[in-house]
Amino acid sequence: MTLLLTSAGISNTSIHNALVELLGKPIAEANALFVPTAIYALPNGADIARRVICGSLGDPFCELGWKSLGVLELTAVLSIKQELWVPMLRETDALLVGGGDCQYLCYWMKQSGLADLLPSLLSKTVHVGLSAGSMVMTRFGTTYGNHTLPAECDKSLELVDFALHPHLDYKWFPENSLANLEKLAATIPVPSYMIDDQTAIKVTGNTVEVVSEGHWKLFIP
Repeated sequence: MTLLLTSAGISNTSIHNALVELLGKPIAEANALFVPTAIYALPNGADIARRVICGSLGDPFCELGWKSLGVLELTAVLSIKQELWVPMLRETDALLVGGGDCQYLCYWMKQSGLADLLPSLLSKTVHVGLSAGSMVMTRFGTTYGNHTLPAECDKSLELVDFALHPHLDYKWFPENSLANLEKLAATIPVPSYMIDDQTAIKVTGNTVEVVSEGHWKLFIP
């Protein structure tokens, strides 16, 4: 399993180099698919998705110079045959999973069948997460949107045995202070990585590595 779990995207040289290392090739030679699903649970989600794809919002993610870039919308795949999208998914080098609402994303990853495909898919495809797109792989997820999912819906897939708290000390999220995140981490029975937007977590098999040009903290309950 190969994961690059970012807070805000490919925000600096160290994270960029980690992505290239996981891909095993230059970005210009790699194919990517962007999953915008989590964004639609937020206000103005459609416009945010457009801006992320165009590269006019936030740090580089979709606009990194990929050989090709496609969009995989999980709410749509239930209405089309699997042979129309699963082969494309299996041939991609990087699955770019955007931010937004973690519970909404988790629900549609399961409903679409993507969650079932991930264990085999991630043996050769790199999951590149951004915020909720990173958190959904861990043991912790959040809900921000105004969706009406069943109350019992999971908030994350729990494919790795740690929690992730992005946007540490970010000015637009004052609730993400180190003190507040430590209080939250104390309620979670697994280690928690608190990372700012200049930090990412690189997972290769069972090896977990912090890649950072910013600040972060590992909290062990």
